Amino acid sequence: MRVLKTILAFVFCVYLVPGLAAAGLWAMRDRPASWREATWTSSRILPDPARDRAARVTIFAAVTGGFKGAFAVHSWIVLKDRDGKAYDRYDVVGWGAPIRRNAYVPDGYWYSNPPQPVWETTGAEAERLIPKIEAAIAAYPHGKRGAYRLWPGPNSNSFVAYILRKVPEIDAVLPPNAIGRDYIADGAFYHFDPAGDVNLTLYGLLGVSAGLKSGFELHLLGLVAGVDFRRPAVKVPAFGQFGS
Repeated sequence: MRVLKTILAFVFCVYLVPGLAAAGLWAMRDRPASWREATWTSSRILPDPARDRAARVTIFAAVTGGFKGAFAVHSWIVLKDRDGKAYDRYDVVGWGAPIRRNAYVPDGYWYSNPPQPVWETTGAEAERLIPKIEAAIAAYPHGKRGAYRLWPGPNSNSFVAYILRKVPEIDAVLPPNAIGRDYIADGAFYHFDPAGDVNLTLYGLLGVSAGLKSGFELHLLGLVAGVDFRRPAVKVPAFGQFGS
């Protein structure tokens, strides 16, 4: 009984309290009433491709819309070949064919929320990675109509996380509040990263991650709590990561 009380107290303090706090703060925010009223224009983070010759790979995340914005971000990936005249943006969305190419501005606001770069590389490394990323996008197993599931996945964050797993040279982990990132493609229960990370999960609902990239994380119903040792930080459910 004491063990059960300790577990319940841990869940309440670590997951439920931040979740309720995030919901309360979200309720007080000014935000668009619908997608039609939201801003989707460029944030001007990316350089003009006509002037920047270098190849580039950028992963973005931005707070999403509706009530789910209290807890989650939406992520996407942007590619540009060397001497490319335009960027290619890849997202997964919840209607129609899930994978969208250039449906939105590469560095655009998402439901009026500014995008934040999660990871980026340019030059020769980007040139080397782009074919691998494009192959991973083409092989994504949940790209058919009807395959999208908002929670616990596969969703937009599951898609980007799939690319990170297939191209482990991308030295990045999606933000803790990228709900759906821990759903492993085809409902697999584990994944081992060449960098040493291990991810054990029950369909993204209950799991643990540990390693150089992930630090240490506990996953509950899509919410993530943990610590990042490489870049010292604390991962707080619904809020994201706080630290360096």
